[in-house]
Amino acid sequence: MATLRDIKGSIKGIQNIQQITKAMKMVAASKLRKAQENIINARPYAKSISGMLSDLITEENRQKSPFLEEREVKNVAVVVVSADRGLCGAFNTNILREGARYVNENKNNNEASYHIYSVGKKSYDFFRTRDYKISGYETGLFSHIKYEHALKITNYLVEAYLNGTFDRVIIIYNEFKSIIQQKIVVEQFLPLKFEKGEENHKAADYIYEPDQTSIFEYMLPKHLRAQVWRILLESNAAELGARMTAMDNATTNAKELIRSLKLKFNKERQAAITKEILEIVSGANALAEG
Repeated sequence: MATLRDIKGSIKGIQNIQQITKAMKMVAASKLRKAQENIINARPYAKSISGMLSDLITEENRQKSPFLEEREVKNVAVVVVSADRGLCGAFNTNILREGARYVNENKNNNEASYHIYSVGKKSYDFFRTRDYKISGYETGLFSHIKYEHALKITNYLVEAYLNGTFDRVIIIYNEFKSIIQQKIVVEQFLPLKFEKGEENHKAADYIYEPDQTSIFEYMLPKHLRAQVWRILLESNAAELGARMTAMDNATTNAKELIRSLKLKFNKERQAAITKEILEIVSGANALAEG
């Protein structure tokens, strides 16, 4: 049975944890505001450049461009974007489970070889300790996320795709919906795949200078870098939202646990006082009778 000293120690320990979770919630909330602004600014650009590319596609560049070519799929790169740290609820668990499920299900359905490219320390630690082929990894980037990180990842994936190391590139990440909601997205990065009907849509008849194919080839690298940058920003904002929610729940749970322990402490203390009073009264009665 726990003594009064044990209960008091537990209350003190939980109060210290509560202060930490509260501080972590405030830090996540302050970072989330900037992350939200970044992703709100990045989304329109990424969407616009994607729509522009779909309008620039012609039969000529479809046949010439390796980025539009549908190959026989022998090797697939699966980019799994997680966080570098924990304490963000089910954020990492859900994305890692989805990455493992995607690889295992597709590996059983075809003869292609699947390779993991981990973005985030949690992703790397998860897949390297299991029976998965790791083609590369990028960790420690979400503490100070920069556009150079997107360039590095894009350059690696594009180079590996062009030299035939991979025939398809899939990216799995958390899309930021709100502070309390993240959506897991499985997206084909290469070869380029546009929504049905998007390719044939022409907003107007344009006169292209120098020519449509040249503009398409110029815009294509920008499109790929913009998409990777958007994905990193999406995951970063989703992680901060998940961490803020998790720390808020932890702070609330700590408060409830402290209340419960204080109630238990008061009951035990009252019982101890009552027992002492009974002992004193019993002793006094025994002396009086003697």
